[in-house]
Amino acid sequence: MKRKIACITGSSRGIGKAIALCFAKDGYDIVLNCRNSISQMDKVKLEIETTYSVRCMGICADVSNPEQVTQMFQTISSEFGEIDVLVCNAGISFFGLISDMTPMEWQNVINTNLSSSFYCCKQAIPSMVARKSGRILMISSIWGNCGASYEVAYSAAKGGLNTFTKALAKELAPSNIPVNAISCGVIDTEMNAHLSAEEMQALIDEIPACRLGKPEEVGCLALLLAKAPEYLTGQIITMDGGLL
Repeated sequence: MKRKIACITGSSRGIGKAIALCFAKDGYDIVLNCRNSISQMDKVKLEIETTYSVRCMGICADVSNPEQVTQMFQTISSEFGEIDVLVCNAGISFFGLISDMTPMEWQNVINTNLSSSFYCCKQAIPSMVARKSGRILMISSIWGNCGASYEVAYSAAKGGLNTFTKALAKELAPSNIPVNAISCGVIDTEMNAHLSAEEMQALIDEIPACRLGKPEEVGCLALLLAKAPEYLTGQIITMDGGLL
């Protein structure tokens, strides 16, 4: 029996890595992606292949660049096959006043966190529609729901990703392709490295669960959504320990 294929962008570390490991453990063949962290991605690839005995391909591509995304999907199709699950996880943050942010920095955040999902979906959707089968999942943020001070560009991008999810779900529902998003709270990843110990503790004190979320918990939810009934679509599922 042919194994399903899951492609996870930004999967050399953090949430993306955790999602890739969860899908591999469940028997999916995996396509990893990174922009710069090739050595880290290679380690994840080796871990997946040796631990779970599934196929794994690692592709270095900047998903904020449409030409590189096109090439990435051509490589996947020719060497691996058509993907069954697309997880748009790649993201970066910018922490600081918007008045201190340059137009290039703004565009980089928007392209990486929002436009990349358009580029990837545009490549993945035709095959899914032809088969009337597939799943698309966005990794969003609670700051896309309510906004975060000092993270205006990131919040704007994630807010756009949420409405992108809802609109695309309506477009693809007739083709039996669910589109959902996980709106993550504060997850224990390198993205929070800019916070001091005092700032981190103050944030944890606000979370009813009294701790940060684990990347593995996001991975578990992502896998559940890949198996959920097709009628579950267009949903922004918040996973934040009760913060909002």
